[in-house]
Amino acid sequence: MKAKVKELLTETPIIAAAHDSNWQEAIKSSAKVVLCYTANIMTIGDRIEEVHKHGKLAFVHIDLCEGIGKDKAGIDFLAKCGIDGVISTRGNLVKYAKEKGLITVQRFFALDGKGVAGISDMAAATRPDYIEIMPGVIGKIIKQFSKGPIPVIVGGLIDTKEEVQEALKNGAVAISTSKKELWDI
Repeated sequence: MKAKVKELLTETPIIAAAHDSNWQEAIKSSAKVVLCYTANIMTIGDRIEEVHKHGKLAFVHIDLCEGIGKDKAGIDFLAKCGIDGVISTRGNLVKYAKEKGLITVQRFFALDGKGVAGISDMAAATRPDYIEIMPGVIGKIIKQFSKGPIPVIVGGLIDTKEEVQEALKNGAVAISTSKKELWDI
């Protein structure tokens, strides 16, 4: 699965981060990976099935899921539903999802120097498949982490095609965005 994700993100480096209001547009976009931001226990199975019917991979941000535990049982539930990948800020969830064979993305917020300094240590401890650094418009930080062993996805505050291109130029392998105007660039 890792190779497939790498290939898809190389081919189309945009992850469509979708809410309820733009769900249909996300699954019809040219993005090959769809991130379910507003998943809940009642809808997640249908959402995963719909994403797969469109030939895309389904990721979920478990920290934002309603009615799905932010624990091992929550990961087990999502795996049973057929999710392809999990995004979380929580290292314990990333570790367990990885053990379950899911693609893992650990999200970090680069808010200050101390926080940025801790990203490497935390990522080394959890060993996610990808790290997502937010906000994604900070090229200096993208460059720093893209030189490391874990591929970098960036997100947050990216509003233009030029900012997408800048993030990719700085070493990001993909951009996670809810801006539907950027899903088909």
